[in-house]
Amino acid sequence: MEIRDGFAEALPVPDGWADVVISNGVINLCADKAAVFAEIRRVLRPDGWLQFADIANGRPVPVEAMRDINLWTG
Repeated sequence: MEIRDGFAEALPVPDGWADVVISNGVINLCADKAAVFAEIRRVLRPDGWLQFADIANGRPVPVEAMRDINLWTG
């Protein structure tokens, strides 16, 4: 097993590396969801799969919401 440290917006793997990307609430915690989805697209192989259980409406997170820890942990 190998563990790599990184951010969802800049995964430390090469293009087309993943067969499957799974997120269960991780995308919710990212302010720049568009960047996360672009990175997922980059790392998935051409016929790879994405499975996610997140809230990702495509709108930017307001600064006030980013600073409200209760919104991120409640």
